[in-house]
Amino acid sequence: MKPFVSAINLPSGSLEPHANHVVRRLSSMRGGYLDQEAFAQILRGADRTVYEVYESRVPEMAGQLAHGTSVLHPGKVGDEYFMTKGHFHAEPGTAEIYECLSGHGFMLMETADGEWACEELIPGRIVYVPADWGHRSINVGNEDLIQLFVYPGNAGHDYRTIEDRGFRKVLMDSGNGPTLIDNPRWRQEGSTPPAASKSPHKKGTSGVMDS
Repeated sequence: MKPFVSAINLPSGSLEPHANHVVRRLSSMRGGYLDQEAFAQILRGADRTVYEVYESRVPEMAGQLAHGTSVLHPGKVGDEYFMTKGHFHAEPGTAEIYECLSGHGFMLMETADGEWACEELIPGRIVYVPADWGHRSINVGNEDLIQLFVYPGNAGHDYRTIEDRGFRKVLMDSGNGPTLIDNPRWRQEGSTPPAASKSPHKKGTSGVMDS
């Protein structure tokens, strides 16, 4: 393999050249949002594009660095913001970094046993996602949330775990800004979903309200 150069086109967020362009439409997020009635209503109108991913091509092996850009469009399903499907890495012990290039959002992260974190994404900020943490980007702004990502070439993607159990927290528009709530449908492996939190709102270290 020889050295190569890529360019990020702003404001579109596309990576040129790219080997792969993934388009995730709302229909691919079925079951991912709490308000299924709102989800179905939007789908009856149009199968909107939620986000796009542009990826470079590198060997899928340790020692290589896969990279690309993600473009998460603005929107909501009910009071829940547009978000990526979210994933763990298929290969244990592989981390990832995201640099926010444009827009405003949050990176929601959690471990398999339910430890969680939520960090704000603004231009110039880099979020380090440690090994064995699932992660999902959420757009809380009115423009595209564009990020550069880099991860080990052998990391792989595990979407099924998130599809089966969801994330422990959900980021909602409460009318007073982004607010984290307990996900009533989240389940730890071998457990039942937790009851919704009834604690008062408090400010988290990430700058998002936590209920």
